[in-house]
Amino acid sequence: MSDSTVGPSRRSFVIGTTSGALGLGLWGCNERNRGPVDPPRQQADETVQAAPESTSPPFEFDEWTIAALASAMAKGELSSRALTESYLERTEALNRNGPHLAAVIETNPNALAIAEQLDCERAEKKLRGPLHGIPIYIKDNIATADSMETTAGSLALVGFKPLRDSFIVAQLRQAGAVILGKSNLSEWANMRSTHSTSGWSARGGLCRSPYVLDRNPCGSSSGSAVAVAANMCAVAVGTETDGSIVCPASHNGLVGIKPTVGAVSRTGIIPISASQDTAGPMARTVADAAVLLGAMVGVDARDSSTNQQSPSARSLDYAAALATGGLHGARIGVARNLFGFHSGVDALIEKALQTLSEGGAVIIDKLTVPNDEVLGAAELEVLLFELKAGMAAYLKELSPQSPKTLADLIAFNKKHADQELALFGQELFEMAEARGSLKSAAYQKALATLHQGARTRGLDPIFRRHRLDAVVAPTNGPAWVTDTAVGDHYLGGSSSAAATAGYPNITVPAGQFRGLPIGISFFGKAWSEATLIRIAFDFEQRTLHRRKPAFIPSLERPAKN
Repeated sequence: MSDSTVGPSRRSFVIGTTSGALGLGLWGCNERNRGPVDPPRQQADETVQAAPESTSPPFEFDEWTIAALASAMAKGELSSRALTESYLERTEALNRNGPHLAAVIETNPNALAIAEQLDCERAEKKLRGPLHGIPIYIKDNIATADSMETTAGSLALVGFKPLRDSFIVAQLRQAGAVILGKSNLSEWANMRSTHSTSGWSARGGLCRSPYVLDRNPCGSSSGSAVAVAANMCAVAVGTETDGSIVCPASHNGLVGIKPTVGAVSRTGIIPISASQDTAGPMARTVADAAVLLGAMVGVDARDSSTNQQSPSARSLDYAAALATGGLHGARIGVARNLFGFHSGVDALIEKALQTLSEGGAVIIDKLTVPNDEVLGAAELEVLLFELKAGMAAYLKELSPQSPKTLADLIAFNKKHADQELALFGQELFEMAEARGSLKSAAYQKALATLHQGARTRGLDPIFRRHRLDAVVAPTNGPAWVTDTAVGDHYLGGSSSAAATAGYPNITVPAGQFRGLPIGISFFGKAWSEATLIRIAFDFEQRTLHRRKPAFIPSLERPAKN
């Protein structure tokens, strides 16, 4: 099973309807060279706000890509151990010190030993792939059978260790990634309260945007996004049910990929929805996201959804889609009904559409995609039913002393209300607990309504009628000021169309509004990740909108756009 968030684009609807081992030894190969490699270039962007000097300490690996890091290691100019140590030091400087980003809940005490072992393998010419020796963070709802916890940010699961690695963690270890630790998140992946504050968990505290510290990083993969944006790791893994990868990626100037449901196994990931959950990559470049996605995709006997993969998707090298000219001839529809919630965002996306056209894409404008209240109501109902069933199935595999049901978690929160319920309640948990089993007529009706509205009567005929390769829309609005009294102030976004259909979605930086990153989303048909990566990569290379964060305390006055 898997986990993420009630999509922020559904949050207003939800509120409205609820208010009335690697076992590694230590030996040799521990050179700590950090030779120079030029970081990726950036070009001028007239939408970037003139910002105060960064409060971040200097970091030698700022904005380095996987390819640059791998090249340095291949030349003997850098070791994975030295790189891992640098990222851990960077985390220490930014996470609970300095700007206090609270992006990481805990670091992996075995990370240096793992990196050193991978250096030994490199010295012996035993490379595991492009991620060999690359340090990453993973979200704290993804199980690891090691010394780290897996809690979804909740105190309720502290001490109850999973018996085995999640499927994707096993794959990432096999691919040679160094797991630095667990990233913070919106507790229970934002599926606890209708008035939650994204980025907060009882274990991790309140995650902060590295661009403007009083702004919200969005959720639920808040910590994964902030860790990557602030150069605390090379790349990170997030999870999404509806918006939990693409929204924090957009808020933090990143590329985020929400794959087709079934492309990535959910086994060992704390669940919300069997229909919509998936893990996915978060990175500073499309190329890095493609490399990480390639290591995550696979067929898992314990997750039947992965058996639906097309033969090409099972062995696809997504990096092969990273070629110039990817926009030429691409047919891209514009979902105009997902615009209009913020004029500054609309202006940036209009510029992006011009770039797409100049790159040779065929633009089919003024389309309407599924995004109505009927669909929103069906989605919420499905998520509530599936949360109750999925959580019980996940908890069953923990130790006998652990909570076993959603009711147990609700009771724990009430008992520890001073720690768990001080900022917001658990209305969604309580609504889910009131639902019946997945055999109930109410669930079956909601699921049918959702899939028909999102797929067979929704996106499928739009893609077929216009022969589209992708649909484009603003990912979401600018980051709001974090408000723990009221909760999130989400303006609008586009995640739900792809999320409810189970189709892939990729967000790419589209510029900044007053110093706050804005993303543009491309979503497509099932198993069209390679096509979306090709389109997104060409757009990225033509614009290079990604900017390092400046750790500004607050936007005290309007700045010129």
